[in-house]
Amino acid sequence: MRHALAAALIAALPVAAEAQDRPQIYPTRDVAVTYRVAGQGQQAELTMLWSAAQRLMRMNMPQGMGYMVADHQGQRGFMVMEQMRMIMDVPVAQAAGMQRDLENARFTRGGVEKIAGLDCTVWRYQSASSQGEACITNDGVMLRGNGAAQGAGQGRIEATRVVYQPQDAALFRRPEGYQTMQMPQGVPQGMPGMQGAPR
Repeated sequence: MRHALAAALIAALPVAAEAQDRPQIYPTRDVAVTYRVAGQGQQAELTMLWSAAQRLMRMNMPQGMGYMVADHQGQRGFMVMEQMRMIMDVPVAQAAGMQRDLENARFTRGGVEKIAGLDCTVWRYQSASSQGEACITNDGVMLRGNGAAQGAGQGRIEATRVVYQPQDAALFRRPEGYQTMQMPQGVPQGMPGMQGAPR
């Protein structure tokens, strides 16, 4: 299931936006987006929270897996396993998934769709290790994506609810009283938030 979620989440990741033919990468306003993800015959729901000014992302993972925070400005990331009360530091490249890979991807602009009540532009992308399609709003919110990454299979993600509102800074802080653990060697590719390769 984690591999399936990984592939489904490809398009939810930041992409570079220096050129006109590329989408806006980070949300420009604080936002919470609930997604339905599917892959390998399974479905789940997760929520992504963005603190726009600080470029912080929190992904609340499904099925009691905990959550992950990626600090794009500070180049740090960590994963929290709430049931085990453990926290694990991960490189931001892993916490943010395929960010660096997609920064070098080629993009092709497509049409416009309306998803979860919002307009978004369809972008097809291809990089050295992933390819797919994402529909992204002008202010950087990914509403739909489907794609495939090496070692992670194929998947799909689609927003079901988008709420623009200020995000509590505490949601992005490291929790206190949790035991720190080391990231295991040989983490499987495609595991959300842990990318020795793309997630």
